[in-house]
Amino acid sequence: MRSAFVAALFLYAVSLACSPMPDGPVVHRTAANEDIDLSGEWNDVDSRLVSQEMVKDLLARPWLDEFREAQGQKPKMVVGRVANKSHDHIPVDTFIKDLERELINSGEVRFMASHGQRAQLTGEKMYQAKAASLETQKAMGRELGADFLLVGQINSIIDQAGGLTMKYYQIELELINIETGEKVWISQKKIKKVIERDDWN
Repeated sequence: MRSAFVAALFLYAVSLACSPMPDGPVVHRTAANEDIDLSGEWNDVDSRLVSQEMVKDLLARPWLDEFREAQGQKPKMVVGRVANKSHDHIPVDTFIKDLERELINSGEVRFMASHGQRAQLTGEKMYQAKAASLETQKAMGRELGADFLLVGQINSIIDQAGGLTMKYYQIELELINIETGEKVWISQKKIKKVIERDDWN
């Protein structure tokens, strides 16, 4: 019985080896949090790791304790523009969402809706003023104003020689007091990758 099973398994393996490769792509599912870097370009791993490290640094600096001691409450924050000045097509919205998630989940700050989301809120309130009952309408002028604006940019440098490419990313973020215009925190995160290609033309 065992020998028959081994023989059947052997024949199955031989049939797979002799089968032609499929014409289309072969897809392998993997864990969403697995670190995969195929091209060396900015990817989801960079976005996640950079947001985690920079938010950790942001929340460890003196501005946070100084604000809480002076105001007696958590600071209210909003993420503004993060400009992509790199050579890559970087979906900055994904990076901004990673930053927002890290900040909100930290429990150290209160997070306000973005500019685009506030415009949608205004539209909804205008609709409610016309269509919703007085008891359930949400009034204008009741939103909380943010205390700090987080902005930044992503830059890159590319150096190539033969089949080697060096890609360097510099991510810069700044936290600005909206009322006073004071910059209370500035940080950089640097990423360097070396990509080796045998098929370089």
